[in-house]
Amino acid sequence: MITTDELKVQLAEYHTAVKDLEEALAIDASRKRVQELEHTMSRPGFYDDAERFIFFSRAVLELLSEIAFFPDLIHCNDWQTAMIPVYYDIFYKYRQGYEKIKTIYTIHNIQYQGVYGKEIISELMGIPTYYTNLLDYDGCVNLMKGAIETADCVTTVSPTYAKEILDPWFSYGMDRELVRRQDGVRGILNGIDVDLYNPETDPDIKEHYQVNRRTGKKACKTDLLEEMKWEDNGQPVIGIVTRFVAHKGIHLIQYAFQEMLELGCRFVILGSGEKIFEDFFREMQLQHPEQVSVHIGFLPQMAKRIYAGADIFLMPSQNEPCGLAQMVAMRYGTIPIVRETGGLKDTVTDAGTIGGNGFTFKTYDAMDMLDAVKRACALYQEKRKWNALVKRAMLCDFSWNRSAKDYLNLYQEITGQN
Repeated sequence: MITTDELKVQLAEYHTAVKDLEEALAIDASRKRVQELEHTMSRPGFYDDAERFIFFSRAVLELLSEIAFFPDLIHCNDWQTAMIPVYYDIFYKYRQGYEKIKTIYTIHNIQYQGVYGKEIISELMGIPTYYTNLLDYDGCVNLMKGAIETADCVTTVSPTYAKEILDPWFSYGMDRELVRRQDGVRGILNGIDVDLYNPETDPDIKEHYQVNRRTGKKACKTDLLEEMKWEDNGQPVIGIVTRFVAHKGIHLIQYAFQEMLELGCRFVILGSGEKIFEDFFREMQLQHPEQVSVHIGFLPQMAKRIYAGADIFLMPSQNEPCGLAQMVAMRYGTIPIVRETGGLKDTVTDAGTIGGNGFTFKTYDAMDMLDAVKRACALYQEKRKWNALVKRAMLCDFSWNRSAKDYLNLYQEITGQN
């Protein structure tokens, strides 16, 4: 028979066990929440990313006084440098020499926010507890949130994306913070390296050409067809160079692929990513070897041969902050088909409008994409109109010169030098 004292001991042990279990479940729930957020919001990296980038951000600011160099502004990019404006706001803005420094924070892709558990505040950051609200977001530490709250100006990589990220559909939960300072969110379109991507000098393509002498592009198409072991059947070649992930619109391509093949066009596809998409494209190549050629991997030289040799470039992204591939394609006279989102909307206008340089569709819908492909394939057969479209695309200026002017104007505005 159990005595009263023994029962008390057992009850005490029971309560201790229950308490330990509750704490373990709470910790586990917190960890699961962080893991869920990291899965959707953090680019895969190294296990010590938080430690490395927090240290780097603090070191940047400490270094300035050591080398006696105090810039007019510090331009930070993505979550990896998000702690610079946070540290500046907490520790440095009143220090001698630092007082006039301004900070700009650019969001390249809002999906990747630098989300971690709250333990890193005490273990890594070294900031007073009464400042933790700068980083607290949805029960976790969110480095991007801290930068948005403390930077003098927030920018992103296209005007349309600057508007889109105020919408919950695009913001991955950050819309609440961005809406609070939406008047300060600017969009400046990225540029491309027009020397690296230049059909007049590119050593990786069969024959050089330029906007007013485009016979070399035909030679590049012939070379691409020969590489694929295809004959020229007079139909357009559609190029796809992308990562095989959902937000690149691969689901739309899957859904409408058979209908696109029925148009007679051919596909040269280059990329890598999720196995389910890689397997799909491999299966399509097995079923349609005369129309589909798939190349898995990161192959820059082949990418250039596709840009130069294809007639059409398909890029149906669900979301695209800026996008560079559509700019590169137009540089080589390859007509883009894109969804109207982010930088794709800012760089490609539909051929059905005056001055159009490609084909666009608005809704994230496979049939809308298919309609754009049908319109492109139909116009391809009208050579005079198609050649005029190719010329307009090649004349577009996507160099960094244009973007640099916009950034310089912003820098002068932020620092009061305009």
